Amino acid sequence: MELPLVVGVDGSAGSMLALDWAVDAAARRRARLRIVYASRWERYESRLPEPGEPSAEAVAEERVVAVSELRARERSPGLVVEAEVLPEEPLNALLDESRRALALVTGPSGRGTLTGLLLGSVSLSVAARAHCPVVVVRGEERNVRGEYGRIVVGVGAPEEAPAALRFALREAAARGCGVEAVRAWRHPAHQSADHYPLPSDDAIEHEELAGRELIEALREPQREFPDVTVHRTVYEGHARQALIDASATADLLVVGAVRRRRGFGLQLGRVSHTALHHAGCPVAVAPQE
Repeated sequence: MELPLVVGVDGSAGSMLALDWAVDAAARRRARLRIVYASRWERYESRLPEPGEPSAEAVAEERVVAVSELRARERSPGLVVEAEVLPEEPLNALLDESRRALALVTGPSGRGTLTGLLLGSVSLSVAARAHCPVVVVRGEERNVRGEYGRIVVGVGAPEEAPAALRFALREAAARGCGVEAVRAWRHPAHQSADHYPLPSDDAIEHEELAGRELIEALREPQREFPDVTVHRTVYEGHARQALIDASATADLLVVGAVRRRRGFGLQLGRVSHTALHHAGCPVAVAPQE
């Protein structure tokens, strides 16, 4: 059976936005949509309900899932939808779901996120550790609705780029839009953001090398998706700033990540981390094992 696209909900406004985004994405991919609500509320209860007596929390969770399922079916009547409440910690449940998912979609924060945080801890941890691509639905309304008709993908280190490029081109093919592939380079003489030496043979050589690396990284993905128009951008400066700037007029920003088999903690590079916190559009993190 084809893998489903999974979306985590909790009743928050952000998760409902993520649900709508996931419904549209599943419809474009002709994939099943799986809606999950994970919560271990009973661990924090001072009094467990009597046997056969549903708790107020359990009733509320079932209601959120039922409303989410109805919302998905109304938004895309032909979509195959399943929904479930999982009695697990949200992070553990979503990471487990990522083992059997086409992609995993979350909102930027949940109901429990502390005011002032740019991205909820669960969303950040899922994006940093999931086994499948993760889309964090954030950004301005126009970007979330997909009004720009453009996907931006950061082409970083060779071990990260293939997964990010394939995800970006596959999504562009489903949407019928173009892709801007961005490769950043830094002149060795740049010691600070304010120091920009005049063009030199050395600088030209570095820029040309970045261009060749970008062409080579795109070779296989473009062969797989020949109908997708790809614009190549070579940017002198910090990759994270280039991608944040480009995200302002993009429907999706795709970045790569490498999952180390024995790795611990958040397996995200500086560029991916910055994008998740500051991008002006939804961000997809595509992992490369």
